[in-house]
Amino acid sequence: MAKNLVIVESPAKAKTIEKFLGKDYQVESSFGHIADLPARELGVNVEKDFKPKYVVSSDKKSVVKKLKDLAKKAEIVWLASDEDREGEAIAWHLAEELKLNKDKTRRIVFNSITKSAIQRAIDNPRTIDYNLVNAQQARRVLDRLVGYELSPVLWKKIKTGLSAGRVQSVAVRLIVEREREIREFTPEDSFRVTAVFSTEDGKSFKAKLGKTFATEEEARSFLKKNIGAGFKVASLDTKPAKKSPAPPFTTSTLQQEASRKLYFSVAKTMNMAQRLYEAGLITYMRTDSVNLSPEAISAAEKEIRDYYGDEYSNPKNYSSKSKGAQEAHEAIRPTDMSRHTVQIERDQARLYELIWKRTLASQMSDARLERTNVKIEADSHQELFQANGEVLKFEGFLKVYLEGTDDEDEEQSGMLPPLKEGQKVLDKAITATQRFTRPPYRYTEASLVKKLEELGIGRPSTYAPTISTIQNRGYVERGTVDGEERTYKELVLLKGELKDKELTEMVGSDKGKLVPTDIGSIVNDFLVNHFSGILDYNFTARVEESFDNIASGEEDWTQMMKEFYKDFHPNVKDVEENAERESGERVLGTDPETGRQLSVRLGRFGPMAQIGTSEEEEKPKFASLLPDQSIDSITFEEALDLFKLPKKLGVYEGQEVEVNVGRFGPYVRFGKSFVSLAKGEDVFSVDMKRAAELIKEKQKADAPIAAYKGKDVTKGKGRFGPFIKWDGMFINVNKKYDFDNLSQQDIETLIEDKLQKERDKLIQSWDDEGIRIEKARWGRSNIIKGKVKVELSKDVDATKVTLEEAKALLEKKAPAKKKTKKTNAKK
Repeated sequence: MAKNLVIVESPAKAKTIEKFLGKDYQVESSFGHIADLPARELGVNVEKDFKPKYVVSSDKKSVVKKLKDLAKKAEIVWLASDEDREGEAIAWHLAEELKLNKDKTRRIVFNSITKSAIQRAIDNPRTIDYNLVNAQQARRVLDRLVGYELSPVLWKKIKTGLSAGRVQSVAVRLIVEREREIREFTPEDSFRVTAVFSTEDGKSFKAKLGKTFATEEEARSFLKKNIGAGFKVASLDTKPAKKSPAPPFTTSTLQQEASRKLYFSVAKTMNMAQRLYEAGLITYMRTDSVNLSPEAISAAEKEIRDYYGDEYSNPKNYSSKSKGAQEAHEAIRPTDMSRHTVQIERDQARLYELIWKRTLASQMSDARLERTNVKIEADSHQELFQANGEVLKFEGFLKVYLEGTDDEDEEQSGMLPPLKEGQKVLDKAITATQRFTRPPYRYTEASLVKKLEELGIGRPSTYAPTISTIQNRGYVERGTVDGEERTYKELVLLKGELKDKELTEMVGSDKGKLVPTDIGSIVNDFLVNHFSGILDYNFTARVEESFDNIASGEEDWTQMMKEFYKDFHPNVKDVEENAERESGERVLGTDPETGRQLSVRLGRFGPMAQIGTSEEEEKPKFASLLPDQSIDSITFEEALDLFKLPKKLGVYEGQEVEVNVGRFGPYVRFGKSFVSLAKGEDVFSVDMKRAAELIKEKQKADAPIAAYKGKDVTKGKGRFGPFIKWDGMFINVNKKYDFDNLSQQDIETLIEDKLQKERDKLIQSWDDEGIRIEKARWGRSNIIKGKVKVELSKDVDATKVTLEEAKALLEKKAPAKKKTKKTNAKK
């Protein structure tokens, strides 16, 4: 038995650490937190200093038992969870739940999983830092109070199943407010003038006029002044300039840059970074510090001098500007600067390379430039054209890396030909282009992280879960619209002749951007109206500062809770009792046919239009909004059109055909069959001819393509790609098969392979009870009965689970049955 037990949070981390420690050390994983607040109750005693009630979940009991047994036998237990507040809380829970003896317990931290870092940590153990634990407890308890008390109010006043959260609700507010800024924005047009000039030896360059024209007439008048004009260089100003490298990555800047350069979501970036960290390739990936250790600076300097030369090296350290940044921590960097690339899974390798380049570039020399500003004058008017050029004199850090930008309008300076003051130039073309002012840009995941950081809301560990949560809750979604076409004018003066052009451009694209849903907007408005303090940006930032103060021992966490709760709780009760129900209703006008009110609001199954009100004797009429319509933006005419549905189109094969909109979008109904319209297809443009095409496609898709063991085989395409269906089983068809021309042999092979996989997956089954245990991903297993599934942790031996244990776990997971009130009829 090993003398030392080392406990970390993840199996991957344990596997890497094991390589660096000898036979006297046994490394085990706690699989994250072993204890947390209970799922089905508040779990916080507000009467007794907000004391949390921590419980070990059923799937962690076997982990705790195993670790407790190993801890009893070990001479020393090393708690080696991550170095942040979350990691400190995990170490504390382990010490409490395993009832560890303080004299034989050591807390160690390291920001990279390397042999030297682990050894340094073991040589410098410490005790659990209760200030960090209290900061984590404060965050957990405060967020539980907010979520647990606000969510039921939303269920009562808006819709069941909704949730609220301190940081997530503020993030939704940012997105909703930005969307409204965009909708309220009125573009203003003006004409910008650009010219292409050339020198006598034929070298061309572009120049801009220093002013714009408000109207087409003014622009046209100006261009006419240039007909037959002569042009020369009025002035030429050349100055040295420099560009400096960006600092090494923090969590926030890594998320932003991985989005710009690799097109990763915030969640994907953190997932890839976690794997790189656990494999010992990078330092800890949750940090707000841009600081580098002396060893890292020295290693980067050696790499730069060896590969690029002494003139490229400029060792330096950076200081953080973000609130609460912990300079004792390090920026995200490779653990070994001599490793330029790594041979691992492609996306991890790409993220590693980005981190390596950014770290190396941060220690390199400034790029030296020469910037030239040229002014061109005409002999027929007083306005000046300006051209800017940039010549790179020394690459410096640009040899390796240049930081991306979110500015979609940014223009890069180009090269200019050699020019002299007084030199004549020829006008090749002068163009006046109509341009429109742009509304603010919708947030991307990365730019939202940047905004949250600027406001001091959230910390490195919260960005990714916050953004995932608001999308999973249905408050925000990624936009799918490419934009709409807009015409603009261009006036071109070419060879003394003025020509007009009408061109088109795409504007308003929201593809991949964060767009609020109707329910997101309604929940936001309700919370802002009734809980303005919680949704206030400054309040949320102040709370984060309090957590930082608790972490440094400057503030008492229970006192902070008392200050918060004394105003929050009465406010919740007041709103619960006195606030009106909220449906986001928007009155659009009066239905011309009936004279009744036409409005849009949130209904039980989503946003809908309504003619009439519940107070009237005649029942209201309802119609679902189309997928691309929203309560905030739908027009009176668009809402009225919805009541033309369902629209009867005719008869096909003796069955009535109609087009309509349902809960899952527009569809064609043919008898008892339903055919969804193609994404983006206008429901009002569907005629009988198009409906017949869709019905034929559906019939063809549903027709059996073969039979196997006396049962039909059909095929189709779903969200996970092409599949065949046999005996109620869906079987994915991978790319090695020609899906359009599947042979009988292909079909039989696919079915048999699937059946074998199902057999291999089965660990135990109790057919009489309808219960089975199957293998799951990552070495885990699931207990399944009907639609109820319980995941067992990796360390549970599924072959030894008894029927009684399986039943108990399923019963705990199954949703509680609704109680029906019994009434006694009077005789």
